Amino acid sequence: MNDIYESLLVLSDGTAFQGEAIGAVPDGGIAGGEVVFNTVLSGYQEVLTDPSYAGQIVTFTYPHIGNYGTNAEDNESRRPFARGVIVRELSRRMSNWRATESLDAFLNRRGVPGIAGVDTRRLTRHIREAGSLPGVFGIVDDRFEGHVSESALREAAAREPGTDGLDLVAEVTTGQPYEVAATGAGSRRIVAYDFGIKSTILTNLTRLGTVEVVPASTPAAEVLAREPDGVFLSNGPGDPERTGLVDTVAGLLGEVPVFGICLGHQLMGLALGGRIEKLPFGHHGGNHPVKNLTTGTIEITSQNHSFAIAEGSLTRAEVTHVNLNDGVIEGIRSRDAPAFSVQHHPEAGPGPRDSAYLFENFEHLMKGNVA
Repeated sequence: MNDIYESLLVLSDGTAFQGEAIGAVPDGGIAGGEVVFNTVLSGYQEVLTDPSYAGQIVTFTYPHIGNYGTNAEDNESRRPFARGVIVRELSRRMSNWRATESLDAFLNRRGVPGIAGVDTRRLTRHIREAGSLPGVFGIVDDRFEGHVSESALREAAAREPGTDGLDLVAEVTTGQPYEVAATGAGSRRIVAYDFGIKSTILTNLTRLGTVEVVPASTPAAEVLAREPDGVFLSNGPGDPERTGLVDTVAGLLGEVPVFGICLGHQLMGLALGGRIEKLPFGHHGGNHPVKNLTTGTIEITSQNHSFAIAEGSLTRAEVTHVNLNDGVIEGIRSRDAPAFSVQHHPEAGPGPRDSAYLFENFEHLMKGNVA
């Protein structure tokens, strides 16, 4: 978008934020979703192409976004699944030798609408106090042919459901199984469930062996018939209880070594007798301190989730990791099956790699050792 047009963000509680339109023009003139904030200092392209953000509008708390552009190698999936992006200041010039396209051009080409010039400090404080809220934004500048009125935005914000009660995994999963060849000396055969899997996860798994990625709807019996050395449960968006996948995970436990992260972790928690709760504003960022209760080590982690296993609800698993900011369960290990999972992202992409050892733990589990 070459010209600057006034845009307006309206949350479901009526709070409004002025800005200017960037990226693509929303379908029907209005973009809507659950508004969340992410605290990463870099890695905006990886965040926007992470399928876990399906149904959400991502606010970046770092004030200057887009300065190093974008490139095809940093995509975490086949396309962005976020419904929109909110920034304080969008860089109008990219400066990095790897860049092939500006962030604004990337958003335009991939159909992602955005709003810049927003007071993201005020917005983040509001979300921290009120919790993540549904919201909408659109161009209200009458110089733009497809502009919408403020009243239309307020009506749409009041109706916007956000992500509550939605099965978003069906929107992001692969349609057909596919295989990714091993990149290292590993000879394992791993089946990875695609609940919204990221390419950096596959990079880590293929160091252990060949990975077959299967759709989320694949029954446990079909996976076990492939006789894998291990099964991986990926990250993904939305409410785990709405996916209908708990029985699938339960059918794998005790039959094959299982490693899960993010949504895969929540599904494993449910399969092991736990309960899920939605966090007020979720964990979205690259600097969350997590304590490994087994070693006592503090790990700085990448996170992206709105739901978590409720404290004290597990009956068949022990807690292995906790978030030091708010005590949320970050890792569990089954008491009676070769299975473990973590809420944070050991693959990073973006973020620190303090927890990358968990992929080695998966290898040990497949060898018959304790995770």
